[in-house]
Amino acid sequence: MPTPITISDIFSAAARPFSSDEQKLIAEAYRFAADAHRGQKRKSGLDYISHCLHVGKTLSEIGMDAKTIIASILHDVPEDTEITLAEIEKKFGGEVTYLIDGITKLGKIKLRGTKEEYYLENLRKMFLAMAQDIRVVIIKLADRLHNMRTLEYLSPEKQLRIARETMEVYAPIANRLGIGEIKGELEDCCFKYLEPEHYAETKKIAETYLREGEEYMNRIVKLFRGVLEKEKIRLIDITGRTKYLYRLYQKLKLHDMDVSRIYDLIAIRIVVPEIADCYEALGIIHREYRPMVGRIKDYISLPKPNGYQSLHTTVFGPDGRILEIQIRTQKMHDESEYGIAAHWMYTEKARPSWRNLFFRRKASPTAPPKELTWVRQLKEWQKEIGRDDKEFLEGLKIEFFKNHIFAFTPKGDIIELPEEATPIDFAYAIHSEVGNRAVGAKADRKMVPLDYHIQNGQVIEILTVKEKKKPSRDWLNFVKTSTAKSHIRHELRHNEFQSEK
Repeated sequence: MPTPITISDIFSAAARPFSSDEQKLIAEAYRFAADAHRGQKRKSGLDYISHCLHVGKTLSEIGMDAKTIIASILHDVPEDTEITLAEIEKKFGGEVTYLIDGITKLGKIKLRGTKEEYYLENLRKMFLAMAQDIRVVIIKLADRLHNMRTLEYLSPEKQLRIARETMEVYAPIANRLGIGEIKGELEDCCFKYLEPEHYAETKKIAETYLREGEEYMNRIVKLFRGVLEKEKIRLIDITGRTKYLYRLYQKLKLHDMDVSRIYDLIAIRIVVPEIADCYEALGIIHREYRPMVGRIKDYISLPKPNGYQSLHTTVFGPDGRILEIQIRTQKMHDESEYGIAAHWMYTEKARPSWRNLFFRRKASPTAPPKELTWVRQLKEWQKEIGRDDKEFLEGLKIEFFKNHIFAFTPKGDIIELPEEATPIDFAYAIHSEVGNRAVGAKADRKMVPLDYHIQNGQVIEILTVKEKKKPSRDWLNFVKTSTAKSHIRHELRHNEFQSEK
């Protein structure tokens, strides 16, 4: 049976300490929920309230605000008890009620069988919730995480359905929001039920290798700490870490399940106070240990699309063993682990602006978080194409689930695109008229065809004509982004309408 949990576990786990008033409100929500769920049990045999506390603890660990914790503790009350949303609103206010209502609506759609329409509807509701209040989705991810941790108590049929839904919907959303901790554990939980044989094989490989490597890893951490401190590098933390099993399996598949060919199974993570310290530490590491060519990645100056920042390098360490090293600030580390949730740790004063965004209250203009830009774009695109499920799903696979790349304009502006995007996608990302008038393209000063697949970090120059021209219908056969497709179709329709006059 799982270990019981108490309200004090939520407070002790907090990445961002709660004030005494916040603790009182959270404790009051706990008492309210415990009374409402009294007598209800989980399949594990524990009282139902334990699930609510586990969800709250996960959110506390990633630094979420008190209102979010309160909503998470109360999230199943309207659905599973006689208490109504109106009663909750009277006691805990409109903001908490709004979050609970969003979670309830999300929970009503489940992926059943293999019918894509259920899958699409689930995704649509997730995106809608993100666009309105990202906290609804973060609570739902924490809720799903605890359900996955206790999946063993359900029937095999339910285990497979819930694991598949989690792998197809929830893990990619956690990834897109940059919440690495939740994404990694969700994938591992799903892996255990969806591919049990491969899971067991991967776990055995990892355990065997790590038993041999743990002593080495501890020695390297001590050695690196000494080298950096000798050079007066300020260190917040330096630790060793291992890969999640599902991520490890993905790499093992590429190398015939040969763990010795994987360089980053063990990685050393160095956390320092400032960005300048990151680069200084990198220089010292490279001076002491030879770096592997092509394995140095600067995600500080060029972050990943989900906001991830860090310096990565792979070096030939002591005893000739290859090591991956990640160097980052504390803020970068928190954002790597907790993604957009780290916003609540670092912008306490800005929290009212989030409420203004969510509830449309009058306030001084505040730019919405950049992480939500793609959600708004997706919502607008969905409105434009209506309910064309095939196109919606195809677009999601490209714009949401695929990895993204960065390309530069000749002036140095960064354009974010999905993998395999073309110069025409790049052109329309700049402006619709640049796309419409495009006649050629250069990648790193070399001419490339318009259906060329742009590589990460390339400088792309779009060649245009001055006179107005319509885009080619053939472009629809190779462009990847919804923005490009939308503009091309709009311009073609407009030209057809003009010619009919």
